[in-house]
Amino acid sequence: MPLGEPPPTPPLGPIAYQGGCHCGAVRFEVIVLDHEAVECNCSMCTKKGILHLIVPPERFRLLSGEDSVATYTFGTGVAQHYFCRVCGIHSFYRPRSHPGQYDVNVRCLDDNAMMRFRIVPFDGRHWEDNVGAHLARAP
Repeated sequence: MPLGEPPPTPPLGPIAYQGGCHCGAVRFEVIVLDHEAVECNCSMCTKKGILHLIVPPERFRLLSGEDSVATYTFGTGVAQHYFCRVCGIHSFYRPRSHPGQYDVNVRCLDDNAMMRFRIVPFDGRHWEDNVGAHLARAP
């Protein structure tokens, strides 16, 4: 979105989106209630380019590719960073902040759905100092 333009008006009501990795081996569906995504500036999110959409398990469904999903963990080991073992794309994961939920990378949704989302910044470089505000925002 060009500078100076207002954020897009999000659609109303629940919307089902599909998405996946680059090669198509991993496909998922997510039900979106609030078209707001978080852009974190921590080292992991910056390098992966994730726009975070945290949803409860009942609003996320892996459609295909379970056998193509690999997991990376680091630090506390709580977050389960899933990625496609074929193309390496991180479409979704289980976040440290909400380990019982899914964090979908909005950039991996089909048909440029990302343009429907309002993007909110989060200072993940100072995660411990800021996670409380992040916890208050998610479902």
